[in-house]
Amino acid sequence: MNNILSLISLCKRAAKLVLGFDRVKESIFNYQAQGVYLARDISAKTKKEVEFLCARDQVPLTCLPCTMEEIKSAVGKAAGVLAITDEGLAQKLNQKITQQENAGQ
Repeated sequence: MNNILSLISLCKRAAKLVLGFDRVKESIFNYQAQGVYLARDISAKTKKEVEFLCARDQVPLTCLPCTMEEIKSAVGKAAGVLAITDEGLAQKLNQKITQQENAGQ
């Protein structure tokens, strides 16, 4: 999981990370979001709303194995909804998530 949080932190430093529901929603509407990510402990209502937005605009949605508190420690702000605006970084994060899921099985 440290690899995932490190990459999220890198995205923030590169100014390619959007945090929070409202800002992520805006990035989806503006076709900037290359991938949307949900914290493991996000509320069911927020998850449903984000799923609808991503499905409507065909933006990939992935659940992170991290909690909001862990995200806060990585980027300095608690957030349950994140978006990455760089396609390469979004793909790299998806790879790391898949690797961790496969290692856990």
